[in-house]
Amino acid sequence: MHDSDLAQPFIALLRAQVQHGLTASQQYLAAAVYFDIQRLPRLAAHCYGRSEQQRGHALRIVQYLIDRDLEITIGGLGEVRQTFESPRAAAAFLLAREQTLTDQVTELAKVAREWTDFLGEQFMSWLLECQQQDVAGMSTVLAVIDRSAGNLFDVEDFVARELPAAAPQTNSSVPKMAGAGRNK
Repeated sequence: MHDSDLAQPFIALLRAQVQHGLTASQQYLAAAVYFDIQRLPRLAAHCYGRSEQQRGHALRIVQYLIDRDLEITIGGLGEVRQTFESPRAAAAFLLAREQTLTDQVTELAKVAREWTDFLGEQFMSWLLECQQQDVAGMSTVLAVIDRSAGNLFDVEDFVARELPAAAPQTNSSVPKMAGAGRNK
């Protein structure tokens, strides 16, 4: 814990959210590998893309902390599940993780408002919107798996048709990521 965390609970929670976001990225990566092993390339591709999006969310938080001249360190990850009983179990697990992330982000927005951190509250609005979309998307994937009656080819077709690979966000209201636009 940083010395200023007691005086700025929003910032403390935001620092913790970096770890949550990076862990979510790794969890999607593990799920993508699981789907690849199961020979479900569309579900795998969807999860690879979600892994990058989660990493991007964490890096946007890092950049926000840097821009506000606040201390940030990158620590270890939380637990990442590697195996699943079935594709449905994997999707259900990912949905539960998205719901947990949404609860965390909602708490962040609430604390920013309670502590009258207007910059923090504004910053959180993009992440709240992303989380709402992420939960809705994973809920849809799970519903399609349930309706497929075990025919995962139908699920793969749905994912390919309805969940195209995520395009880079060009919305100017989305915060920039740490490291974005720098020479490699």
